[in-house]
Amino acid sequence: MSEKKRDGLTYAQAGVDIDAGNAMVDRIKPLVRATRRPGADAEIGGFGGLFDLKAAGFKDPILVAANDGVGTKVKIAIDTGIHDTIGIDLVAMCVNDIVVQGAEPLLFLDYFATGKLEPEVGVAIVKGIADGCRLAGCALIGGETAEMPGLYARGDYDLAGFAVGAAERGTLLPKAVAAGDVLIGLPSSGVHSNGFSLVRRIVEVSGLAWDAPAPFAPERSLAQALLEPTRIYVKSLLAALRSGGGINALCHITGGGFPDNIPRVLPEGIGVRLDLDAIPVPPVFGWLAATGGVAEAEMLRTFNCGIGMIAVAAADQADAVAARLREAGENPVRIGETIAHEGGERVATAGRLALP
Repeated sequence: MSEKKRDGLTYAQAGVDIDAGNAMVDRIKPLVRATRRPGADAEIGGFGGLFDLKAAGFKDPILVAANDGVGTKVKIAIDTGIHDTIGIDLVAMCVNDIVVQGAEPLLFLDYFATGKLEPEVGVAIVKGIADGCRLAGCALIGGETAEMPGLYARGDYDLAGFAVGAAERGTLLPKAVAAGDVLIGLPSSGVHSNGFSLVRRIVEVSGLAWDAPAPFAPERSLAQALLEPTRIYVKSLLAALRSGGGINALCHITGGGFPDNIPRVLPEGIGVRLDLDAIPVPPVFGWLAATGGVAEAEMLRTFNCGIGMIAVAAADQADAVAARLREAGENPVRIGETIAHEGGERVATAGRLALP
């Protein structure tokens, strides 16, 4: 007498739905297609993404690569179900790091990991990524969706982005930054994608719910206001770089704020004097500082405080650089200058942040 054979386990029973993943790929193909640009016109679905540098117009290119995530800002998106803008942040954090080196972002790939794939959520995230790629002028040429039950709780996910750009040989930044150069700040859209572990702690201290009106922007919910996407500076900066000289360096103000990021583009013997009175500080930062009792020095090292990008311009060309940035759609603000540095902190400050 033979014993009845038990049915074997399947991958789906283990928590991974291959069919759902394939269905999601089919749904995002039009979104990906909308990011095509010279050099990239293939469909996703192959084993690798292709990019033709010659078709993009490059003759003797140097490649520049960057990768990043969005930190714990993603937890707000998860907790509130607002998934359609976090992809813009993902692209922004990568392409802004590409353009500061004088390079044009060309291609982008994403990594989306989750405990249980919910196609509606995945499509919303990729829509944001595609929106960010269009804002940056780069092509979304591929990515990876990883369903990993047991590693991520159901509903949780994380994102990573990878961007590659190029610049013609000899045009990379930074160049010869010297004492007396002018710091030109470009406004941020808000908190961008740094410091959100502190932001979430401050929200907890405040006792406010995510759907409560934001105290600093009462026409929006707290979640909507804090999820305002990171600005993408690529097109305005490339326009300013290509229309004239005078920009010796660009600096993306991300994790570490002003004291940690500005020195990354300075040569030995050079520091900066930052005029805090000149920085236009959005109301969100005043609320965060007041509600969390956050000291000014901590604000400066954790947040962008209203300046998401800095151009370091030669003194005799600073006005022309500012004019070109303004023509490209920016609202440039002079926020300091480079100085000789002989020791101590490389980022000296004058004045106080005007925290609303």
